[in-house]
Amino acid sequence: MPDADGRWCLVVPVKRLALAKTRLSPAYALHRRELALSFALDTTTAALASGGVRAVVVVTDELEVADLLAAAGADVVADEPDAGLNPALVHGAAAAAVAHPGCAVGALSADLPALRPDELTRALGRAAKHETAFVRDAAGDGTTLVLARSVSEFLPAFGPGSARRHEAAGFTEIAGDDIPTLRQDVDDTDDLAVARSLGLGPRTSRLLAGIPEVG
Repeated sequence: MPDADGRWCLVVPVKRLALAKTRLSPAYALHRRELALSFALDTTTAALASGGVRAVVVVTDELEVADLLAAAGADVVADEPDAGLNPALVHGAAAAAVAHPGCAVGALSADLPALRPDELTRALGRAAKHETAFVRDAAGDGTTLVLARSVSEFLPAFGPGSARRHEAAGFTEIAGDDIPTLRQDVDDTDDLAVARSLGLGPRTSRLLAGIPEVG
C-alpha cells in the first residue's frame, strides 16, 4: 500500500533522446530532441511537487537526462535490462522498493508537459483504494499512469492498446473530468496543441516561446 504518509514511488521512463518523439517530425524536426527532454523535466518536476508522491525514479541511459533529473530531485537508475519499456519499468520499481521500502509503486509517462501536481495527487488518492489501477490517456487507447500497492503486483503493459490490456488484467480505471493534464500525453502536433491549451510546464513553455505554433 502507499507509505505511512499515503504517498507513492513513481517510475518515469525516458528513452534515448535521439529516438524520442519521432511523430513530432517534420513540424518540430529541429526541436524534437529538446522537446522530449523538456517534457520529461516538466513531468518529473510536477510529479515531485505532488503531495501524493514520495519519490520519482527515472530510468534512462541518456546522460543529459540523468544529470538534469537528478538535479531536479529524482532518483536515477540506468536501464540495465535494456529490453524495452515494460522491463525498464519493472526494473525501476524494484530499485524504488530497495531505496524506499514499503512504498507503493507506479509508472508515469514522461510526456505529460502540462501535468499539474494537484491532478496527480487526486488520482493517486483514488488509486489508494485499489490493489492496482491505471489512468487512460486522452486518446482513449493508451495509458499514462499504472499503479500497484505492492511491487509484486506491478505488471505494466504499456504499448499500443495498453488501456485495454490493463483493464483486462483487472486494473481499476481512475477516471474523471478533473484530471485532464494527467491524461494528456504528447505524441504528435495535435497532442501538443491540446497540451498548450491546458498550460505547459515552464521548461516546455520556454522552449516553445520562440517556435511558431503548428496549426
